[in-house]
Order: sequence, then structure tokens, then C-alpha cells
Amino acid sequence: MGEPLTRAKLEARGVVVRRGERPIVDVESFALREGEVVALIGPNGAGKTTFILQLALLERPGAGEILFDGEPVRGRELALRRRMGVVFQEPLLLDRTVRDNVEVGLRLRGVTHDERRRRIARWLDRFGIAALAERSARTISGGEAQRTSLARAFALEPEVLLLDEPFSALDQPTREGLTADLAAALTETGMTALIVTHDHDEAARFGDRVAVMIGGRIRQVGTPAEVFGAPADEETAAFVGIETIVAASVVGRSDGLVTLRAGDHLIEAIAEGDFGEALVCVRPEDVSLSPGGEGVAGSARNKLAGRVQRIVPRGADARVELDCGFPVIARVTRRSVEDLGIAPGSDVVASFKATAVHLIPK
Repeated sequence: MGEPLTRAKLEARGVVVRRGERPIVDVESFALREGEVVALIGPNGAGKTTFILQLALLERPGAGEILFDGEPVRGRELALRRRMGVVFQEPLLLDRTVRDNVEVGLRLRGVTHDERRRRIARWLDRFGIAALAERSARTISGGEAQRTSLARAFALEPEVLLLDEPFSALDQPTREGLTADLAAALTETGMTALIVTHDHDEAARFGDRVAVMIGGRIRQVGTPAEVFGAPADEETAAFVGIETIVAASVVGRSDGLVTLRAGDHLIEAIAEGDFGEALVCVRPEDVSLSPGGEGVAGSARNKLAGRVQRIVPRGADARVELDCGFPVIARVTRRSVEDLGIAPGSDVVASFKATAVHLIPK
């Protein structure tokens, strides 16, 4: 999506939203920079939709403030909403034609007739629904309805686009096609955008940066590589797909290589910093398996003997749960499981490189 600029287009400072006595959003600081796309991820109930409603100026926070171009929005909400576009999980279309639905926001903003025609034609074509222009919105599919919703938002040429899980109700093939078209449209326009998604692959694809919200708080903001490869805390690590998380104590250091003891095993990791204890984090796809009792080839510095507890097929892959004195999870192909001849009760060796280990100091 291009290199993000430094100027904040939309900010939240000290924003708190309560339902009764319970805060469901408590964001000390968040900034969406001009020209960047941020993907906001988090578990169900984390407060993502509530937070995006604050940023869209559709609700007012109980405490804190939203800023647009560095200035507080209070008293200017209506005027600023007209400079923003919002796409929800449900398309929320009028009972009119596809063309009318794309045009409605332009009419409300007083865009001239010729300019409306130009923008409508462009975005109907860009999202592949030009042939549906005169169809009633009641007669189109869910994917076509969401394409109409996106065309309507882009036609407004908003300064900020906010999208709240726009693909979650769609089947996978429809979702993949629409994801590709949205990514291309964001790149083409250089749009400043925030997209809420629960799909990690989508977050990595769309986001110049990824923000993780858990329990109403922003736990981490960084590039996709930083968030998915070096999560800031244990809950974030678990949410972004790290399944092996083990408490360990540092027993040695040498030239940037840290040696830790976890149970009966020594684990080596590349790390900096002065800490005595840490959580060892390893993604399941970084763990390789070999039959127990055999010499283990390869450059991996970490080789842990263990026993298979459970194998769970997942499409073409399999999730293999191991007991190495502590739980270790590997994700390998189902073909690999067959070739290795492993089953629950099999002795195996789990291998992973020192560079695959992320440490969270305790």
C-alpha cells in the first residue's frame, strides 16, 4: 500500500467507552497516518466494532477525544463524517437499483451530475458490477451487495475509509475475489484506511501496520512482521497464532545467542536484552518433526524429544500436539504425517531454529 507518511490523519487519545460500569474500550493512544492502511485485529468481543464507531464519529466516547488532522472533532462531527467513508459487515443497501445505491452519498454531498456519472461508472466497473447497475439491490447476491457497498464508499473519494469486517459474511471464493479487488483499489487510490478483520492473512495482506486489540485495549501496533513474528505479550502471542508458549530461565549468553532451560530441555534463541526469565514462543509452522531414536539432520539448533499426544487434521495440514515435558505444537502436511508413520503415542523429535524463537521477557 506504499510507505506510510508521518502525519496523523485520525487519532484517538484516552478514549474510554463504558457499558454500565465496565469499560469495553480503553485506548490510551492510536493514530492512523495519512496514506496508510492499518488492519485492526482481535478476538470476538475485544471492542473492535465499538472502537471503529468512535473513529467514524457515529458514537461519542465517555472520555477522551478523537482528532482529525490534529484537531479535536467535537462540534464538527457532521461536517467531518462527510469527509469519511464507512463500510460495515452488512452492506445496508436501499431498496433501489445498484446505481442508485452508489449515487446516494454523492447526491447528499451535492456532487454535480456529470461528476456523479463519472465516479459511478468508474467504481461500478472497478468492483466488477457495471452489468448490475440497473438491477434492484434486493435481487443481487451477498458478494455483489458488498461490492456495491464498497463502490458507494470509494465513489465518495473520502479522506479516510473505515471498514468493519466487510468480508466476514461471505463464502471463501467470494471473499478471495473481493479481497483482491479491495487491495487493488486501496493501492490505486493511496487511500487512508482502517480495516477490522479477524483473518490474519487479510491483516498481513492489507496492513502497512497491524494493531491488536484485546480486552478493549490496543496491545501492540507494528508492521505485520513485527506483530506476527514478535508479539508484545502472551495474550497477543496466542491470538496471532503462536501455540508453543513455554516459561523458561536464562542459563547462558554468548554473542547474541541466549540459552534457556525449560523443563529438562535447553533452548537456544537469538535475542538481546538483560533478563533472567522469559516466555519461549514458537509458531507451529516453524516446528519440524522426525521419528524418535534416529539421528536428526538439519541446521536447527533446538531438538526436543517428545511424544505425540494428538493429531488433528486441518485441510491439507495436520496439527500435531506433543508432550516434551511441556506442550509443543507442530503444523505439518498430512502427507508428512503419513511418511513419518507417526500416531498418538509415537516418539518424535521436534526441531526448530534459534531464529524461529521469539522471547517475551518476564
